[in-house]
Amino acid sequence: MAGVFEVEVDGVDHDHGLEHHDEANQFDVSKLSPEEKWRVEHARMHAKHKGHEAMHAEMVLILIVTLVVAQLVLVQWKQRHAKSYNLVTLFQMWVVPLYFTTKLHWWRFLTTWFIFSVVTAYISYRATRKPLACTTPRLVYKWFLLLYKISYATGIVGYTVVMFTLFGINLIFRIKPEDAMDFGVSLLFYGLYYGVLGRDFAEMCADFMASTVGYYSASGMPTKHLSDNICAVCGQPILVDVSEEGIIENTYRLSCNHVFHEFCIRGWCIVGKKQMCPYCREKVDLKRMFSNPWERPHVMYGQLLDWLRYLVAWQPVIIGFVQGINYVLGLE
Repeated sequence: MAGVFEVEVDGVDHDHGLEHHDEANQFDVSKLSPEEKWRVEHARMHAKHKGHEAMHAEMVLILIVTLVVAQLVLVQWKQRHAKSYNLVTLFQMWVVPLYFTTKLHWWRFLTTWFIFSVVTAYISYRATRKPLACTTPRLVYKWFLLLYKISYATGIVGYTVVMFTLFGINLIFRIKPEDAMDFGVSLLFYGLYYGVLGRDFAEMCADFMASTVGYYSASGMPTKHLSDNICAVCGQPILVDVSEEGIIENTYRLSCNHVFHEFCIRGWCIVGKKQMCPYCREKVDLKRMFSNPWERPHVMYGQLLDWLRYLVAWQPVIIGFVQGINYVLGLE
């Protein structure tokens, strides 16, 4: 059914370059292009909010105060009860995007979310079993390290596509700017979302396995003696010497002289965010551990994901709380 609107701003009828259909300056919206529909809605919005400057200033003030207070509360919560904060944040990151994408019928995201949830649930189940199977740590770290690399590559490709679109390179391949931008933003969203979510699940699994593997206790004293040829993360023998080049994976030696499988220590330090030796808990120098300059951006990328966690998990909740305050106060 065609919709007809009359647009009037400041007492003057605006056609925004559109053709009048009758003397009342009415437009048949169904026959307009997307750009022309946007112009009509933009004009209607200005007409609706005209004369409400004081109300808008009050709404902006409420938003700023709420953001500041929420940030202070979250910081205090994280410092005093880090475990509960991380669990609640992880749950929100897992559920909040699901709500919006279901509402918008984003089936591709829902499919990837379902696959990720099933595999991660199985991995998390294996990581929380007692006694811990000897093959579980490597399985856990391989999955989350693979997920980490895929999300990193996807985010980089998405960012590259967005930048190419801004510079008009998409026109060389005769791709519409809106199509190229949608593709790039989608890849960027997938990479960042699963990167953040995967790191948090990896940290949770690392916490469980650190208390189950049994090489150190809460007091910091090792409960087992670590042999020179045993990896403290997975408890399996180390077959490749530190000075040798491995076919599948190499062996790393930390500054405390303890050696580990490449997949294990990468997962422990980068993916699981445990920047300490799994055996003696000495601080790990990641710059010394990963001397290759191409590997260092992964550490920086992990710090970026930590910052984006706030935007993904808590920003929608804060905005919803602000909207609730405005509704109670009768502000629109």
